[in-house]
Amino acid sequence: MTKESKVKPEPVWFVYLIRTKTGSLYCGVTNNVERRFLQHQTGKGAKALRGKGPLILEWNQEVGDKSSALRIEYRLKRLPKVKKERLVTEQLGYESFLSIEDIC
Repeated sequence: MTKESKVKPEPVWFVYLIRTKTGSLYCGVTNNVERRFLQHQTGKGAKALRGKGPLILEWNQEVGDKSSALRIEYRLKRLPKVKKERLVTEQLGYESFLSIEDIC
């Protein structure tokens, strides 16, 4: 077995928005959206979402590596709610609101 065949491929990361029962939007990152959403629903995810259900996964987008996901999450969290709502209602990509300079 060669050294190259032992290298694990990098996981693909996602940024997501979850809506709480009060209408708030929570932004997070994961490499498995389905698993992470289930964790949030069962109270094993972020403390910010505990007791805020029912939760709805409103939007998610593949963004590449973890570093990129964290940078994009930071920028999305800083957007006004009206822009986050547009991401959800129009199912836009994060690129609609963030310039390349914002995430590099």
